[in-house]
Amino acid sequence: MPAAAGYAALVIGIIDIIRGVFPHFRRSRVSVIAGLLPGTVTTLAAAASLLVGVLLVMLAHALRRRKVRAWRAVIVLLPLGAVVEALRWRHPAHAVVGLLLFAVLLVNRREFHALSDPRSRWRALWIFLALAALDLGIGWMIVSVHPATIVGDPSPGERLQHVLLGLFGMEGPVQYSLDRTADLVYFSLAGLGALTAITTLYLALRPERPVAALSAEDEHRVRALLDRHGAKDSLGYFALRRDKSAIFSPSGKAVIAYRVVAGVALASGDPIGDVEAWPGAIKRFMEEVRRHAWVPAVIGCSETGGEVWAREAGLCALEIGDEAVVDVGGFTLEGRAMRNVRQMVNRTERAGYKCVVRRVRDLGEDEKEQIRAAAGFWRGAETERGFSMALGRFGDPSDGDCVVVTAHKSGEDGRGLPGGDIRAVLHFVPWGAGGISLDLMRRDRDADPGLNELLIVKTLQAAPLLGVTRVSLNFAMFRSALARGERLGAGPVLRAWRGVLVFLSRWFQIESLYKFNAKFRPFWEPRFLLYPTARDLPRIGISALQAEAFLAAGVPKPSWPRRRRRPGSTPSGTAPPPGPVPISP
Repeated sequence: MPAAAGYAALVIGIIDIIRGVFPHFRRSRVSVIAGLLPGTVTTLAAAASLLVGVLLVMLAHALRRRKVRAWRAVIVLLPLGAVVEALRWRHPAHAVVGLLLFAVLLVNRREFHALSDPRSRWRALWIFLALAALDLGIGWMIVSVHPATIVGDPSPGERLQHVLLGLFGMEGPVQYSLDRTADLVYFSLAGLGALTAITTLYLALRPERPVAALSAEDEHRVRALLDRHGAKDSLGYFALRRDKSAIFSPSGKAVIAYRVVAGVALASGDPIGDVEAWPGAIKRFMEEVRRHAWVPAVIGCSETGGEVWAREAGLCALEIGDEAVVDVGGFTLEGRAMRNVRQMVNRTERAGYKCVVRRVRDLGEDEKEQIRAAAGFWRGAETERGFSMALGRFGDPSDGDCVVVTAHKSGEDGRGLPGGDIRAVLHFVPWGAGGISLDLMRRDRDADPGLNELLIVKTLQAAPLLGVTRVSLNFAMFRSALARGERLGAGPVLRAWRGVLVFLSRWFQIESLYKFNAKFRPFWEPRFLLYPTARDLPRIGISALQAEAFLAAGVPKPSWPRRRRRPGSTPSGTAPPPGPVPISP
């Protein structure tokens, strides 16, 4: 029923739009057939027909998503249209069809249960009132700006009445001697009314986007699960981003971290906790998704997690890349395969760079602020990126087990830069008791080439002293396609797909990340995207790019000169910490 109602509204809306845009269509035989459909009864003029068509197209998507507010709007419009048409006695079939659809939707009211953003209700009301006041002021100016063509001397009340009727697409009492002026006033007022109606309806029916926030209690519970089961997934610690929400299984032994972006509930990585409790957490997550009519998606889960998601939630899987994991015990700079990395590291060290590897808890507050300021300065005006594989903060007291690696240039005083003599920073988050996962890699753009290679090599060499046996590096998108596409005997389809990925690498660093990771001879762990249907993939892809900050949904921020942050502040683009969370040692 929701799908049928949505597609019916879509067809009716398209017909109304065509009738509004092409006047000759209103006199055709198709127009007579379209006149028997509900929704066209509100067409009082060409502008009104266009407006009704746009509104119905907007309602169609909301009806398909089972939005209860869309159902309420249709339930009000159908009997109202039937009554109006019955009084006019132009097409009695209008009233019959409208009342039949009204009865069908009323009987199936339980099918429309999806909630909208509770905040949008009041926002839609206030925006409507503000736009209505603005429309009256602008409409008064539009009606009165052509005094030479106004017939007679209409009173202020008549002018106001003309504005109010014009906003609804109807003619008012004010007459103009020129048809061109009358049409200009009419369509200008109708356009203002359409803009107000569309804006209000969008705010009332838009997908819910709750304020994602990890409460102190939820963070404490997630950390407890990570202490027991954090070694299973290298992305587990990123669930502690404070702009994510958490859904726990009924037993509390598993949790799913997610964020809602443009109506898509994006979960990242595998569920955290006992594998036997994963189905319970997935069930709770899917119940929440259905309650709000979100589109479920999982980014970057492992093969084991993908199998559980596919079995319990009925989702489809798509391999989107591989995670580079280096075994510390087997890493060495010796051998021909590591010659390029070895030479680059030696050349960078001879240039005067040295690296320091420490736990974050071993840093002083001044050092934390210096590193934070340097990383922010190197980022410049760019947005802080990351969602599924980024923590979004540095130096928080609760993240003492994180590892930070800094590169310093000897013989330089820092040239007045915020980071002093720091030229590059790596930040790793814990991966269970014996692993770390790369969170942040940032360096001075004026630094010598090979500095990132030096940082990673020094991290791997110092890892045994920190009790680390495995290190997760960057995620390589579509790594297998890039690797197979350049091999001898690759087919034309695979080579074409590799060519597309190389072309996209100009903006998204797909090929460069793969080649950089491959230098350290890692083993590759495949990562998957879980999605409901293929038609949801474009929407999920756009939402994922927004979550990772590759696409900005808002107005671009101006590139003002960056100011030095106060100690204890967080970098731009990160959520402020809600306060230290008590953690057992």
